[in-house]
Amino acid sequence: MLDVHGCQWVVLAVGALVIGLSKTGLPGVGMLAILLVATVIPAKQSTGLILPMLIVGDILGVAYYHHHASWKHLFRLAPWTMAGIVLGWMALGRLDDAHIRPLIGIIVLAMLALSIWRSLKPAFLEALPESRRFAAVVGLMAGFTTMVANAAGPVMVIYLLMMRLPKNVFLGTSAWFFLLFNVFKVPFSAHLGLITSASLEFNAMLAPFILVGGWLGIRFAKRIPEKAFAWLVQILAAAGAINLLF
Repeated sequence: MLDVHGCQWVVLAVGALVIGLSKTGLPGVGMLAILLVATVIPAKQSTGLILPMLIVGDILGVAYYHHHASWKHLFRLAPWTMAGIVLGWMALGRLDDAHIRPLIGIIVLAMLALSIWRSLKPAFLEALPESRRFAAVVGLMAGFTTMVANAAGPVMVIYLLMMRLPKNVFLGTSAWFFLLFNVFKVPFSAHLGLITSASLEFNAMLAPFILVGGWLGIRFAKRIPEKAFAWLVQILAAAGAINLLF
């Protein structure tokens, strides 16, 4: 993992910048960071490399938006997300990228289709966001996808949009969700050998770029209108999901 040079460092630095941006201003771009890192580091190892970087970004998001979180939605998802992480940990030791990536893409696109359907037929799916079964399914999917590929961002984007949360509450709830569960994932990733002393050296060198991205994200979030924000994160989530299918 230490054999990185030249343009590869630029790619990793841009990925770190995007992580900061995604955690404080534009959640939908998080998939781009994951894809950038995976072009430099083997996909499975990249999940361990990027996890501490995500946690740094999560801390930035929580520090700025902590008072906006909707704890009701977090508590509803928590037990199912933890179960999904355990399932993802078990799967990560058995499945390869060729199986995992398209599965995640299908899950995200299904969530996006459900969100669009709800906006077109609100009466038909009006009770769905408050359903405990729906929360269980989303929690399991979010936990599984975040463990196997750090790719729960699009799932949570679609879910929180369906909750119709205001922009700042959306960002605060998302920040707390990922901080709590990314920290929960650390021992599982370490057990699989995906977090090592070498990967932590990379994390330390890339941390300043995450901080810069976080500052840019805060400035961006202040300027974009609520409706445009909702459409933009859905488009980015869909783009990330489609990329996983091919």
